[in-house]
Amino acid sequence: IGKGTGMGLAVVNGIVEGHGGAITAHSEIGKGSTFHVYFPLVEEKEELKEKIEAPVPTGNERILCIDDEQSVIKLIKQMLEQLGYKVEARTSSVEALEFFRERPNRFDLVITDMTMPDMTGDQLAKKMMKIRPDIPIILCTGFSERTSEKEAEKMGIRTFLMKPFKMRSLGDTVRKVLDQTNAD
Repeated sequence: IGKGTGMGLAVVNGIVEGHGGAITAHSEIGKGSTFHVYFPLVEEKEELKEKIEAPVPTGNERILCIDDEQSVIKLIKQMLEQLGYKVEARTSSVEALEFFRERPNRFDLVITDMTMPDMTGDQLAKKMMKIRPDIPIILCTGFSERTSEKEAEKMGIRTFLMKPFKMRSLGDTVRKVLDQTNAD
């Protein structure tokens, strides 16, 4: 159907376990596999029902987004554009690096997936920061033992954004990183 990194099930397992859940699998040669995902039952708290949230922060800055999954990059681009940002999206980390190299001052922020073929998000971030050391970078990941948050901070990556994320989480994180960058 499509090309992948083989990390999909590991990412799903990390997310499910992070929510206190579990996955079971049953496979039959020639027939396929069945996966069951279980989550603990939780009751909605009354205070959460009544909580009125502030609007998601917006902006008009220029953002370069990279994710090898076409559907994911399309969704991230759409969410950011709804928040007012100008977005360039790429599905290849190699292509994104060349695009950035040709116009490093065109962007106010880079958002990249961690797990991609050819060049991972942390490798891409290192190369982009050699071109432009002040570029703020957000690293998106669903599951990654490859780079810890502390290692990422040492490299200059501003923050992690855990997948899956909602528009509020994306908007809050982007605005926080851009505001910190402008304050520096």
